[in-house]
Amino acid sequence: MKPFRRRLFALAGYTTVFMGTGRPEFKPGSMPHFEAYLQETAQGTSTQLPNSPGYDEGIIGSFMSGRFLNQANLPGFLPFIAPSLLGKPCTAVEGACGTGGRAIATAARSILAETSDLTFVAAFEMQNTMKSLYGADVLAGAAHYSRERQQGHAYFFPGLFAERAGAYFARYGEIKTREALAKWYEQAILNARHCPKAQEYHNTSSDLYTLGMTPPDANKFIPYLNYYDCSKVSDGAVSIVIASEEGLQKTGLQPQHAIEIIAIGEAQGDITVDPEDPTVLSTTALAVQKALEQAELTMQDIGLLELHDCFSISGLLALEAIGVAKPGQGPEYMMEGHTGIKGKLPTNLSGGLIGFGHPTGASGVRQLVDLLHQFTKRAANQATPRTPFGMLISMGGNDKTVTCVIVKSLQ
Repeated sequence: MKPFRRRLFALAGYTTVFMGTGRPEFKPGSMPHFEAYLQETAQGTSTQLPNSPGYDEGIIGSFMSGRFLNQANLPGFLPFIAPSLLGKPCTAVEGACGTGGRAIATAARSILAETSDLTFVAAFEMQNTMKSLYGADVLAGAAHYSRERQQGHAYFFPGLFAERAGAYFARYGEIKTREALAKWYEQAILNARHCPKAQEYHNTSSDLYTLGMTPPDANKFIPYLNYYDCSKVSDGAVSIVIASEEGLQKTGLQPQHAIEIIAIGEAQGDITVDPEDPTVLSTTALAVQKALEQAELTMQDIGLLELHDCFSISGLLALEAIGVAKPGQGPEYMMEGHTGIKGKLPTNLSGGLIGFGHPTGASGVRQLVDLLHQFTKRAANQATPRTPFGMLISMGGNDKTVTCVIVKSLQ
């Protein structure tokens, strides 16, 4: 892949509280409507821009608003939350849990095509509108529903990743893997405790590792994985601006308050086909390879990582897919502390999907906002990156729709 023909910047990111069980203010049935979340995030983005030049285009991402909210035609809400978009081109994007990554890539293409200099990107999901078991059926739309749902587990997507965990246990050993999954949960919550907007910010459990080691109970949930291996049901919204160099100048924001997007790798798997090897995230590996080649970097150049840990096992598998750990050695990489804030590759310092929360359509954009805050020294859980490069991986479905974005600090 060739380098971009124009410089791309991400700026003015804003994330609402990711709401759900674990937040003391969460009261099912009496929470704000999705319009309020969208208004909050759009206002949070706009107030960061010294000038108000007006956006050229809008992108909005949501996975299943048509079922969770009975609301479609989402582009119509962009002028509502960003009035300068009235009469401008606006587009809705959907790619299951990878919706956010696709929204970022869609915005980037408009900048590169020179049809926009300032593109506003919003993404959201409201999943607490129904009980989790019913929501599991809605989220099953991220797989090949007509083929897989009837035979799948009642908790459908946890069941799919439990199959990956079971295959990994059989091939590489259950004990060491379970220990690493528990460590993943512990790290996610400890990181989230630094982030006031995280769903698990108020988690005060004293022995997180022991909770993570809870034996799975297939009679009550699913085999191989426990509740702590799973991201929670979440509501929330996030927004960011993708800009050209000219667009950045129009906002009046200084470059050191933005980050540069230097590569985007996209890969699509065949949703009608089961994974050839359940212990491998092959589509993720391809997307990362594309992004690294475009950026002319290796994983050793990456100083911060935000990856898609919808389940703890997907986090371990992603470490192997990106090549920082060899097949079967993801647990060792985790247990040796390399993903910690002072490790070789600080990972998911926001808490990730397990700690910060996972409003499915919003997570990919939230990852970019967190990289922006890390590299502009405004993060709640601030690291000192050893390199100026960061990476996010936004994954939809069972490793089917994947976007990898590489960014560079401008400080």
